[in-house]
Amino acid sequence: MAKSIISDMDGVIYRGKQLIPGAREFVGRLLESGTPFLFLTNNAEQTPLDLKLKLEGLGVGGISEDNFITSAMATAMFLKSQTRAAQPTAYVVGGAGLINELYNAGFSISESRPDYVVVAKSMTFGFEQIRKAVRFIDQGARFIGTNPDMIDPVEGGYEPAAGTLLAAITAATGKKPYIVGKPNSLMMLLATRKLGVHPDEAVMIGDRMDTDIVGGIEAGMSTALVLSGVTGREQMDAFPYRPDYVFDSVADIDPRAF
Repeated sequence: MAKSIISDMDGVIYRGKQLIPGAREFVGRLLESGTPFLFLTNNAEQTPLDLKLKLEGLGVGGISEDNFITSAMATAMFLKSQTRAAQPTAYVVGGAGLINELYNAGFSISESRPDYVVVAKSMTFGFEQIRKAVRFIDQGARFIGTNPDMIDPVEGGYEPAAGTLLAAITAATGKKPYIVGKPNSLMMLLATRKLGVHPDEAVMIGDRMDTDIVGGIEAGMSTALVLSGVTGREQMDAFPYRPDYVFDSVADIDPRAF
């Protein structure tokens, strides 16, 4: 029986606003073969609807909001399961996607001694946000990161990601965040649960050895590295673990072959 597919997006399906060559055909093969699939992304800025519309704008159709799971969704699910407060609060460094998921999980966004400081990639990150986050953590707020990625691939190169912001706050507080997204295998397990399959019945496709591949391995999934994003073949050899498959891009992947 063909395995279910769980695929990263940035560096796998697109780079920034540019579709990776062959990605449209890859999604077409998923749909035509009836392969169960999810796009799993450490991107916490956008909602599943945002991501669906982005793919449609790039010419990739036939996908629903149920085909996505983001680190913002996973973070909200995790915090909801952990909090004991009747009306939990959070101070958020991040975009609307993360704020929306926290609202949906019953959280209020607050700057008055919040229970959590939750940090994701933010295009407006600045000194004032660092100052508030540090103060709240020093007051006892628990420090949460949606994902540890230091850079994101975009057309023409890379840009700072959530890990860069987390590092600044860690340097100021001396405290490390709990990371919910990849490489935490929690993200992978939530994805397989959403698909209704056991981890060994799924393949994780990603472009990062230090998040996608190690997270998939630790969750008990098969793994496939694509060389269209952050990790090149020479970087792959520096890690003490290896993916089950290596492809130049998803253009070379037939989901029925796993």
